[in-house]
Amino acid sequence: MKQTLLNKIKNYDITVGVVGLGYVGLPLAVEKAKAGFRTIGFDVQKKKVDMVNSGVNYIGDVVDADLKRIVEEGTLSATSDFSFIKDVDFIAVCVPTPLDSHQQPYLGYIRKSAEDIAGHLKRGSIVVLESTTYPGTTEELLKPILEERSGLVCGEDFYLGFSPERVDPGNLIYKTKNTPKVVGAVGQDALEVIAAMYRAVLDGDVHTVSSPAVAEMEKILENTYRNVNIGLVNELAMLCEKMKINLWEVIDAAKTKPYGFQAFYPGPGLGGHCIPLDPYYLSWKAREYGFHTSMIESSMMVNDRMPEYVTGRVSRILNRFQKPLNGSKVLILGVAYKQDIDDYRESPALRVIDCLESEGAQVSFYDPYIPEYKQNGVLHKGIAVLSQQLLESADVVVITAAHTNVDYDLVGQYARCIFDTKNVMKDSVYRENVEVL
Repeated sequence: MKQTLLNKIKNYDITVGVVGLGYVGLPLAVEKAKAGFRTIGFDVQKKKVDMVNSGVNYIGDVVDADLKRIVEEGTLSATSDFSFIKDVDFIAVCVPTPLDSHQQPYLGYIRKSAEDIAGHLKRGSIVVLESTTYPGTTEELLKPILEERSGLVCGEDFYLGFSPERVDPGNLIYKTKNTPKVVGAVGQDALEVIAAMYRAVLDGDVHTVSSPAVAEMEKILENTYRNVNIGLVNELAMLCEKMKINLWEVIDAAKTKPYGFQAFYPGPGLGGHCIPLDPYYLSWKAREYGFHTSMIESSMMVNDRMPEYVTGRVSRILNRFQKPLNGSKVLILGVAYKQDIDDYRESPALRVIDCLESEGAQVSFYDPYIPEYKQNGVLHKGIAVLSQQLLESADVVVITAAHTNVDYDLVGQYARCIFDTKNVMKDSVYRENVEVL
């Protein structure tokens, strides 16, 4: 089986299936198709399927012209019918792995995908999980479902592995195509075949590890590393405010050291699908072994309370103008979870808005990338144009995303007071009315 698959990969005779056409899946499907592999995208959302089949792009990291071309050429198509799995040789699972209401891992999307795949899995197939999850998911959850429901044996009838997604929305340098890939698999033959498949598509290095669990833990390490270090600077931000020290200046000084230090920056909280969530997956799994990830959990607590801390700072700023937070007009600049993207998943700005509104503030927002957002079934519409009148009418402006296409000089000139949680006003000529996190 191994040599047959390696030959098919070499001859681009593999049909690729990508389950989940979101921020990870669609860019991966596009790269597979661009490399010359016939690719089928699977998604339960009919809207996404219809957009892909019409050549209409909805992901910022995908080039519109690329998607349109490969769809017109017939290299890429999409469907909600999982019976087409029978026509696929390589299946990448790229579905969400959120937390449930109790902050525990929710693996329902992985489980359902495995069941849908298993019903049509054929001998000689390759299945790779890319969704971020706790160590052990591939072999403890995915493998039993695939074997029991398909009647096939992993390692003999099909290959199984884990290769963590590495997607950084808005990154102008590293995309799916040129980002190094880590691969772990069940068995050496599977590892060779899966690595060969990624090498046939990607420009970045493909680094192989000894098991899916190692690859799963590697991904958790990447994001927990950032969570812990951001938690450190967020805690220092709270201390530095009390000590009347500008932490941003401290960090600028520290990063002049050419070794032993990497700069991380404070903010209103953590956003996106990975960094705020992944440590919960690890801490949950660690309890199975009677182990508590105390340092990780401490950083999570610091980061989780930042929106409340930002609200408290806004209240104290207004107090200096003899204004209560209740009834004050607060303008939020940026609801995306990071700069220059249209993604608001887990955005701390949304929690800041909720906290401010719970205290009676009248909150409006402006984001050039996000004209509106939906939260808990409620649609929130933003301000269309950032104007002098809008700025002058606000009692305080809170900057929660460092978008580069916002006129911060206009903000500085006309806003009464500004709470800058991202330090974007650092080089503005208007600094007298700015307070930083």
